[in-house]
Amino acid sequence: MLYLVIALVVLGAIAAMLGLLSHNKDGSPDVINNNTATCATCNGSDPRCEQECMMEAATKPIEYFDDEELDKFAERRSDSYTDDEAEMFREVLYTMKPEEVKDWCRSLTLRRVSLPDQVKDEVMVIIDS
Repeated sequence: MLYLVIALVVLGAIAAMLGLLSHNKDGSPDVINNNTATCATCNGSDPRCEQECMMEAATKPIEYFDDEELDKFAERRSDSYTDDEAEMFREVLYTMKPEEVKDWCRSLTLRRVSLPDQVKDEVMVIIDS
């Protein structure tokens, strides 16, 4: 019985020491995982992040970029646009801030509007810069 009591006291002392040693000295909380990406920080290098952001965006109201007139192109194939129609997309593209272009592309996707092939390279240059 005495051995059992001594063993419990020793185990308690060890647990207390480990508890004291595991706390940060400055009192700040333990950081378990600070490497979580959000849609605000997603940069396109992680395809899973892009997919999760698209799913998150699908649950929110569609954001328009003063481009409601482009909705008439819903369900069109990207290679079926005339140059004049592609120019309508360019007009919207070059009136927005570069950091908005990715969100605009998501908005078009959610609205089932494909970017014209004539504009895709310009969009990629802006997104990648």
